[in-house]
Amino acid sequence: MGRVFVAGSINMDVVTTADRHPKVGETVAGQAVHYFPGGKGANQAVAAAKLGASSTLIGRLGADAFGQQLRQFLTAQGVDLALVKDTADVHTGTAVITIADADNTIVVVPGANALVSAGDVTAPVLAKGDVAVSQFEIPQATIVAFFKRARAAGATTILNPAPATVCGHELLDLVDILILNETELGLLAQTELHDTDDLTRFAEAARRLPTGSGKIICVTLGKRGVLALVGGEPSLMIAGRAVKAVDTTGAGDCFVGALAAQLANGKAIRDALEYANAAASICVQRMGAAPSMPTAAEVAAVLRS
Repeated sequence: MGRVFVAGSINMDVVTTADRHPKVGETVAGQAVHYFPGGKGANQAVAAAKLGASSTLIGRLGADAFGQQLRQFLTAQGVDLALVKDTADVHTGTAVITIADADNTIVVVPGANALVSAGDVTAPVLAKGDVAVSQFEIPQATIVAFFKRARAAGATTILNPAPATVCGHELLDLVDILILNETELGLLAQTELHDTDDLTRFAEAARRLPTGSGKIICVTLGKRGVLALVGGEPSLMIAGRAVKAVDTTGAGDCFVGALAAQLANGKAIRDALEYANAAASICVQRMGAAPSMPTAAEVAAVLRS
């Protein structure tokens, strides 16, 4: 059995709900405000832990109240925090999220996440069968260092290039599995994509990415499901599940963490994709990011239905 190591961000999500998103310069009345543990790294690590994998998070927290609360929450979810540092004189990462009609807009203030360094990712001792996961809420140079160590150890690397940011060949060359949505795919493929586009457009854009042969590319398409390119094989479509979405924040992270957990447990990629798709369908039916991650029993029930 392999282990999941996530190098990534840890945030407190300040979530407001409203009937609609404000236009530029406009103020609208909100309905509620919530404080939820989040950050893409933390979300993915929690998802993996709740789904039965050994899950270790590598990152930084500020020496403030949010940092203390997040450490307590993540420990309670079964995430190993031995490699999470408290950093003085900097605030914990914070995301300000507005939810209206189940869609969200997000402003992220990195705080301590911006200080996660190449030195931080040298601490874990990875091995063949482990899965190393990262995303773009920590510096890319740190991710490169992390994935180089993972590759040298024979671990599988998963990159979730979110939020959408340009990245170089050096990083993409170190990636075994790339998981991204249509916005991130459009940026990396240098083409404009919309979630209503024909599936062939997504497959064509994914094939244009400078990732080399033999890579696995997963394009998450919300309620439509996930499109996967596995090496040189024809594209594979895992259909979405019909559910009533309440909050899509963290759904992509749930998919990433679930896929990593399944691969660490030795599952084949097709089975892992089906499982991660089911896990994400549960996540969107709940408020919050990290707190909405499902348990293995919940996913098993959905797969049986």
